[in-house]
Amino acid sequence: MHMTRTVGIVGGGPGGLTLARVLATRGIAATVFELDEHPLARPQGGSLDLHGDSGLRALREAGLEAEFKAVARYDDQGDAIYDAQGTLHFQHNEESGGDRPEIDRTQLRSLLLASLPSERIRWGSKVSAVEPLPDGRYRVVGPEGTLGEFDLVVGADGAWSRIRPLVSQETPAFTGVLFIELQIDDVDTRHPEVAKLLPHGKISVVGNNQGLIAQRSSHGHVRVYFMFRVSEEQLRQGLVDVSSPARAREQLKALLPGWAPSLLAFIDASNDTLAARPIVALPVGHRWTHRPGVTLLGDAAHVMPPFSGEGVNMAMLDGLELALALSSDSDWSRAVKGYEEAMFERAAGAAEGAMQGLDFVSEHALEHVMEHFREIQQQAAGAGAGAH
Repeated sequence: MHMTRTVGIVGGGPGGLTLARVLATRGIAATVFELDEHPLARPQGGSLDLHGDSGLRALREAGLEAEFKAVARYDDQGDAIYDAQGTLHFQHNEESGGDRPEIDRTQLRSLLLASLPSERIRWGSKVSAVEPLPDGRYRVVGPEGTLGEFDLVVGADGAWSRIRPLVSQETPAFTGVLFIELQIDDVDTRHPEVAKLLPHGKISVVGNNQGLIAQRSSHGHVRVYFMFRVSEEQLRQGLVDVSSPARAREQLKALLPGWAPSLLAFIDASNDTLAARPIVALPVGHRWTHRPGVTLLGDAAHVMPPFSGEGVNMAMLDGLELALALSSDSDWSRAVKGYEEAMFERAAGAAEGAMQGLDFVSEHALEHVMEHFREIQQQAAGAGAGAH
């Protein structure tokens, strides 16, 4: 029965590809419509840490654990917290024993793509509409006509989903935090003073309504995110001119008076690829009334701030749980409704934690962050004592 029914997935990110892969292992045909012309059409972002009960579980169920281990970085799980004057407040040197290994976004997408037949990915597919058909199925439409007809259409197309309006009128709202993203190439060779600050994993700098996160990817690449509390008006005007890298670097330094020169070195070491990224979120607890034949996963369903690292993990878990539901229940409407109800609860808890993470960019940020890390240390100590 399953072999005759089809799924159309709009969006070829980790969540949509996880869904397609797990469905394929269960004998259910899915077609992924991706706007990119090819896998490397645009940068996929920096490094991700996958969590045992979500992202890593999804890869295990998808039969891709060995492929993941071949490229994952278990030695990049360290963390350190500095204040804006360069004083170290916390250090966590879990170089290889942690349970949240890192992988570059491009590597994760590549291993998922490699696990699917090439004909299942429709590159360069702009979806302009999804239309209901009289028989309860849905037609996916592009600018030049019909792209396909499916028993179920899944919106895996991110924060500004074109599929979401079929089930929900909610749209993401600006959280008041703006990221300015910088990139550093070949840090160990070309910028050893910066590399010394960032030997493994990531470091965070906590200031007054300002912050920084610098994170290693593979091959000596570093992504740096400077964070600012800004108003809607400042956002419209543009905090820095990212179209002019040299000017943007000077503007960034001017926005960070009193910061230690060692930390401002991240700005001087950056290449000319800059981006302004307003952080947006759907309401915590976002849900919708079930509509047979359509559903959402990942950021389309529950985009949240990135501070807790739950976004990609939630998306992959969504893809896994939806695939398992579809493959175990012949009543697909019932299966999707059950997936949605469980996802709503799971995502609400993750989103609440992610919104609390906005305290990282606040007036009393260092106090909040240190309290959070003390709680983690206490939990770890308690777990260690229990093990004995």
